[in-house]
Amino acid sequence: MQTSEFFLSLKRKLIKGLIVGGLFVAVLVTLYAVVAYHYSYSEGESVGYVQKLSYKGWLCKTWEGEQVRTISTLPTPYEKFLFTVRDASVADLINQHIGQKVVLQYEQHIGLPSCLGETEHFIVGVKDAPP
Repeated sequence: MQTSEFFLSLKRKLIKGLIVGGLFVAVLVTLYAVVAYHYSYSEGESVGYVQKLSYKGWLCKTWEGEQVRTISTLPTPYEKFLFTVRDASVADLINQHIGQKVVLQYEQHIGLPSCLGETEHFIVGVKDAPP
């Protein structure tokens, strides 16, 4: 009788420990996501031609786009800069400049879930590029 009570008590403690451990991991992951979402790893600007901007996603819809970076003085192949836009007003500004040379101001957020955006680069501003 005592051994079955011992194993029953051990089983309850193990289940309780797994639940507490799982909750602890969930809280840590959520805390990391909140910090990564609100604080940027880096900030910068990208100059080039906005090639496309689309509203994508199954459940979490985000604006995803690409910019073609070129260097006007050298005959080099172009480089694509993939980006995500959180703010609809910024997306409207980008849509007005499709095919035009612009400066995209971005913040880089590393390690966010893909539901918050497909890329690490989040556009926060748009400026006309100097000629």
